[in-house]
Amino acid sequence: MSTASFEIRGWHVLAAILAFFGAIIAVNVTFAVYAVRSFPGEDVRRSYLQGLRYNDTLAERRAQAALGWRAATELRGDADGAVLEVVLGAGDAEGIDGATLNGALEWPTNAQFDRALTFEPQGNGRYVARLGTLTPGRWRLRARAERSDGALDFESELTWRS
Repeated sequence: MSTASFEIRGWHVLAAILAFFGAIIAVNVTFAVYAVRSFPGEDVRRSYLQGLRYNDTLAERRAQAALGWRAATELRGDADGAVLEVVLGAGDAEGIDGATLNGALEWPTNAQFDRALTFEPQGNGRYVARLGTLTPGRWRLRARAERSDGALDFESELTWRS
């Protein structure tokens, strides 16, 4: 009767070490690829140029604060799907009518879901954008209201549950 004994040789150890580190590297590369595809790292286009004009941005914000305008936002549903309502008011609690609203609804982790918004005036400072189908989750509204006597840039965090 012969008994064959297994003996670990140098090339066995080398193969095991290479397989181990090969698996670790493959997993790390896979995770890095998925991370960059899901969030490339740049939240705002041309962020460097925006940084150069930051003093202009601060001056514009001071002018907007002096106007005393404010915006309240609400994301709700109706028979046609999601509806975003913005109410513009002034310091004296009057609604601000006659403004042009432009904005975008952004999904913070994936720009593929972002959408430009078209607001319709409803009177008494109310403006409505009909969104239709909207993916549930947290959204960021970035918008600008402009009228001949001033402008207001505003942002709002919104949550949609279908």
